[in-house]
Formats: sequence, C-alpha cells, structure tokens
Amino acid sequence: MEFEVDEKELKAAGAELLPDGRRGLRLHGWEIESLKRPILNSRQLQEWEQKLQSSHFPEMVFGDSSLVLKHMNSGTKIHFNAFDALTGWKQEALPPVEVPAAAVWKYKSESFQHVILDYDYTFTTPYCGSETEEINAELGREATSEKGNCSLCWEECKEEIDLALLALKEPILFYDEVILYEDELGDNGISLLTVKVRVMPSSWFVLLRFWLRVDGVLMRLRDTRMHCVFGKSTKPAILRESCWREATIQALSAKGYPSDSAAYNDPSIISQRLPIIMRKTQKLKLSGTTP
Repeated sequence: MEFEVDEKELKAAGAELLPDGRRGLRLHGWEIESLKRPILNSRQLQEWEQKLQSSHFPEMVFGDSSLVLKHMNSGTKIHFNAFDALTGWKQEALPPVEVPAAAVWKYKSESFQHVILDYDYTFTTPYCGSETEEINAELGREATSEKGNCSLCWEECKEEIDLALLALKEPILFYDEVILYEDELGDNGISLLTVKVRVMPSSWFVLLRFWLRVDGVLMRLRDTRMHCVFGKSTKPAILRESCWREATIQALSAKGYPSDSAAYNDPSIISQRLPIIMRKTQKLKLSGTTP
C-alpha cells in the first residue's frame, strides 16, 4: 500500500516534495529520498560477482534500490543499499548454519549434484548503514567514513532514542519501506533485509532490519534504529541503536514457545522472545557547514 502525502500537513511543517517525480521530501535542511528498482539482472549480477569476489547472492537482490538521507548544510549523507550490506556479509563470513536439510536446498541445475554449502547462505550481515560526506559540492567529491573523516565518526554514548517522542501522535509526512535483498532459503525459511523510514514534523526515524528464520533451527534478528530530532541547531546529531537477537528453535521450545515455524512469521511480534546478544548506542554529530 503506497503512502499518500497530505499536502496541507507538508505545508504546515515547512516541508516540500522532491521534484521530477522523485519519491521523498525536503525538511529542516534534510533531503530524504527512497528509490525502488527491480532486482538485478544476470549482467548486473556478473558485475557484482567481480566486485565482491563471490558467486553467491540472495535470490532477489534489489541492487539499485536505496534510501538516502542527506543533510544539505554539512553535505553528510546517510544511505542504505544492498551492495554495502553484502560487503558486510562477506567480511563477517559467519560459518554456515548446520541444517540436516541444507544439502538439498540448492543444487547445480546442469548436473543435479548437491552443492556443499561452505559459506554463510543465510546472508547475515552486520551492516548498519553507510555514510559519506561531500567535501566540495561543486566538484562532487566525497569522503567516506572508512577514510577516517572525523566528522563521520560514530561515538559510543549512553543516550537512548526517545521512544516517547516517537510515540506522539504526529502527522506522518513521509513513509516508505525498501527491500534490499531477500532469499527464501529453498522454501526452508527467510532471509530478508529491509529499511523503513518515517518522517514527522519533529524528527525522522529509520529502521534497518535483517531478519532470518531457518525453519526448525534458528532465528536471528539484527535491528539498527536511527533517529534525528529537528531543532534550532545547525549541527544536528543522529542517534543509532544496534540490537542483535538470536535463538535456536530448540531453546525457544524449551521455554514453552511453539516449535512450529508458522508461529514465527512476523519478527516484530516475536522479537522479545529472542535474547539480546549485542546492543550498543552511538551518536553522529554533523558539522554546521560544508568545508
């Protein structure tokens, strides 16, 4: 269901839609845009194979889809995309989940021989978003956080996202959900990476979620939440909370929870049943003007 924009609410908040049919808006110095594109074709996948040095990819990779949040005054851009997420998957290189049925999930079509799953076929990623900063808007040059730019440094903090503020009944000026990649694990579960954005008159909120369910074996949930409150300051801050949860079906069953996979279709409902294995909060302070 497509989100319908209320032009009166946009005007009251001082927001404006992006031009040229682009999906998003400008508000309080931010330009927020979502892009939804088809899955990669075979030629594009071959290019990704060379770049990532891997022949393994999820069944559906929405490689040209993204969510971008750009702070116009500083040139800082927070963005979410499948390529960077799969780069994180390859770097983390978790061992494959051992499942009795795993050997029959995927096979070589030309010979029907079973493939040995010696890689993380769940495509679990530690990805929590990407950020770049425009150094010179005229030249269009960018510096990434990997290059050590101090203004793009996430600092550990004890602050938490203001859930009470998010619970306020505010008009939603913009909302969207973008699928980055998906794999049904040969009809034996789901591996799904999505990013959602919600923009209100007082703030924007993003939820990046990796959700894994290997039927009868394991559930894994990795959430990254980002929140930026609009204010008078020209140097806003973004809070980022990362929370990883995980449990085996056997462990959940031992606690009296259902062992049937059908009971675990919605990660939002069952997330509290999964124990936390990692949690941290960070802050990104944006500079006031573009250098």
